[in-house]
Amino acid sequence: MKLSDVAATENLGRALVALLPEDCSGWMILLQGELGAGKSTLARSMLRTLGYQGIVPSPTYTLVEPYQIGEKIIYHVDLYRIVDENECEFLGWSDLRDGLLLIEWPERIEGLTRQGDVLIELSYSGEGRNAEILGLSDRGREISISELIENED
Repeated sequence: MKLSDVAATENLGRALVALLPEDCSGWMILLQGELGAGKSTLARSMLRTLGYQGIVPSPTYTLVEPYQIGEKIIYHVDLYRIVDENECEFLGWSDLRDGLLLIEWPERIEGLTRQGDVLIELSYSGEGRNAEILGLSDRGREISISELIENED
């Protein structure tokens, strides 16, 4: 899917949220791509669409930013600075499964894609970006990602 500008990336975030079930606790959305490819922009758009009104910083230094939106909890996680997957336990990794996980740099943890529900791979394409969206789990494949992609073409 072609993302011509920041607005297109934000639109993708809104469309992805529309595809998720009302109770998306335990879902893991993996955001992969080079520096500056739009991972944080996409996560920010998803958080805003879910109803978060405050500032949404990149979790590059905090590693995990939790957001409480009504009854929902969303964790925006950045694994860029993780060197060893054992470091994740220091982040309270096993305690994060009660909410929606938006994870940047999932490739830093071996095997994380086997745990994820949806992978969004962002890449540069001229002045814009491309987004490849893959359902990884059964429930990730059940949502209408193919419809989303077809509607953009």
